[in-house]
Amino acid sequence: MATIKRNFSPKPIKQPTRFDTIGKKVDLKRAFRPAGRYLQRPYTILRTYDRQNLRPDLIAGITTAVIVAPQSIAFALIANLPPEMGLYAAMVGGIIGALWGSCNQLFTAPTNTISLLVFASLATVIEPGSQTFIYAAGLMAVMVGVLQFVLGIARLGMLVNFVSHSVIIGFATGAGILILVNQISPLLGISLPRDNILVTIYGIFLNLISINWATALIGLSAMGIILFIRRINTRLPTTLIAMIITSLLVAIFDLQEKGVATIGQLPVGLPPLADLPVLDLNLIGSLSAGALAVTAISLVQTTAIAHSVAAQTGQRLDSNQEFVGQGLANIGMGLFSGFAGSGSFSVSAINLANGAKTALAPVFAAGFILIALFTVGPLTAYLPRAAMAAALIVTAVTMIDRAEIRRILHSNLGEATILLATLLGTLFLDIQFAVLLGVLLSFILYILHTSTPRVHEVKPDANYKHFLYQPEKTGCPQLGIIEILGDLYFGAVHHVEDYILDHADSHPEQRFLLIRMHNVNDCDFSGIHMLENVVKAYRDRGGDVYLVRPQYRVKQIFATTDFVENLLGTDHILDKDDAITHIFYHVLDPAICIYECPVRVFKECANLPKRVSIAGIPHDHEVISADLHTIKPLTLWQQLHTSALINKYAVNGLGMTPPLVVDVREPREYRQGHIAEAQSIPLATILSKEVKLPTNQPIVLVCRSGRRSRRAAAALQNLGYQNIAILEGGMQAWEAEALLEAVGDSAIGNS
Repeated sequence: MATIKRNFSPKPIKQPTRFDTIGKKVDLKRAFRPAGRYLQRPYTILRTYDRQNLRPDLIAGITTAVIVAPQSIAFALIANLPPEMGLYAAMVGGIIGALWGSCNQLFTAPTNTISLLVFASLATVIEPGSQTFIYAAGLMAVMVGVLQFVLGIARLGMLVNFVSHSVIIGFATGAGILILVNQISPLLGISLPRDNILVTIYGIFLNLISINWATALIGLSAMGIILFIRRINTRLPTTLIAMIITSLLVAIFDLQEKGVATIGQLPVGLPPLADLPVLDLNLIGSLSAGALAVTAISLVQTTAIAHSVAAQTGQRLDSNQEFVGQGLANIGMGLFSGFAGSGSFSVSAINLANGAKTALAPVFAAGFILIALFTVGPLTAYLPRAAMAAALIVTAVTMIDRAEIRRILHSNLGEATILLATLLGTLFLDIQFAVLLGVLLSFILYILHTSTPRVHEVKPDANYKHFLYQPEKTGCPQLGIIEILGDLYFGAVHHVEDYILDHADSHPEQRFLLIRMHNVNDCDFSGIHMLENVVKAYRDRGGDVYLVRPQYRVKQIFATTDFVENLLGTDHILDKDDAITHIFYHVLDPAICIYECPVRVFKECANLPKRVSIAGIPHDHEVISADLHTIKPLTLWQQLHTSALINKYAVNGLGMTPPLVVDVREPREYRQGHIAEAQSIPLATILSKEVKLPTNQPIVLVCRSGRRSRRAAAALQNLGYQNIAILEGGMQAWEAEALLEAVGDSAIGNS
């Protein structure tokens, strides 16, 4: 028994259109609370210190001091600075970096890369070895520290994530090559030009005849001792042992008289407060590019080391706290007669390997360095410069990570370009600009990635559970499904829009589009404009656009711009589980699915009859221009009810012949809702020519949108039926007029 239903559309609930932020007060106390927490880090460390960690921290501190002291002297020599500046920097940086940093085992001190970068940056504006050069090194450390501290307080620690790892590898490789080449001169006791690396290498061959053999013997002996001990036991302080043995050789055989250069006696005492030219704006301006480069490399290197250590300890890190710690450490190193530094990988690894538990282990190490400065400082008068050069050459070779270089070169073109550009820039340009070039290329690569997000058509897998990129698989001829993997911000919307519109042009039969947005985390006003253009473009073609699973923040911008309310429509944002089902049963034309599409793209197609093999099916393009009459829904409704009323009160049997309404949809669709007076005669029955209809009665054909009605009309005209009309807009138009429908079973006739 058929029942009657009336179509109606509930009035959509109006969404908020603007966020009211006027009149809200800024909570300054809350804004500055993180800064206070960062600065009180030492109090937290001391308050929560477990005395059971005292012994392992002391042992780790002693071992670390033995390693870091000779290294700091060597790195000061790389920067062409007095050796004591390296010790001062290690003491001050080790204490402040540990107390205000985030990683318990991280040791802040001069490093090979930072030392080379400091020298290269200063040498371009100041004569190396001069007193101004020394003061400028301290001033640069303060400038670097201020930048790092501000970044930490402003909670911009995430910025370090935008610098590619390839920049560090490229710079470390270039720095290692430069250190190796530049240390040949003190290793062999010869004088070499330092205009550029090619000139220096050429000078090595020209000056081989001028080698100081006593110096070369000490240098090569130190190198042999370091390599030999490392093969026996890697945990021994190889550099310190080599320094002690070669110093004894210099003292016993009086090699200074034979031209062997030594470090000289270190001053004994606490790190003195430096008299820095902090008001020299011209000098500050000339050092700014180098300070930026040191800041970038120092933070990236420190963050990488801290995360590497934390991966073994399980400690949770705070990048902003680490920035604050590095900033204060560099400020302290500059003010107390040192120079810029960063987290040291080798020293931090030794600190961890020797059982350091808390941030006090680096503090103890700095204390032991100070004790050593008072006790054994005078003995450095015999420490040969060639031995330090040998240690630096061994370290420089380890800086060239060939396995990592190989991986980057084989990864992708962007990373390989950054690596090679930074490497070549380090070798042949001013080093600070090489670093900034690498950082700039990292940002460019990031912008390219974010401005060209992956946008591709997806299709269901074989189990209809997941949507995958399957270009080889045939898609639905009516519905395109496009997935956006990235944010819709001003830099990316043109790329996304071009892809979607190009897809529409190359698939003109796909009048409907479903955009999967669960990977779109943010959308700006440019993204809204892009979506508006896409919706209008599809609707101009007689189709429509639907969105599935937009994120909360994306829905917010939808609400504030009235995109959904004024253009898209709330019924066009679908749930991910029901999106295909809704579009299949309420939007797509089943005639195309049954009579034109040979594939079963969706789960909903599984039980759908496929009749594409029926001969003589007129396609849409064959009947689109045919001379077919149409009738509007209200006109048909009036004719049906007027004829019924006239026939009820007809006199002498003279009534009015009502139109015969033939519903050519599938029986399933017919049962879901049809015109009460309509007979169900599926299109397949009409196309099979097994249908008999009255010739003396007007015939009105009805389908969902009009496409199947046109096919049926063309087929009936070929059979000789002439008085045929099509319901304009089909059942969609009938429902839009809120006219009565019958639902349920009804007799299916063919006559």
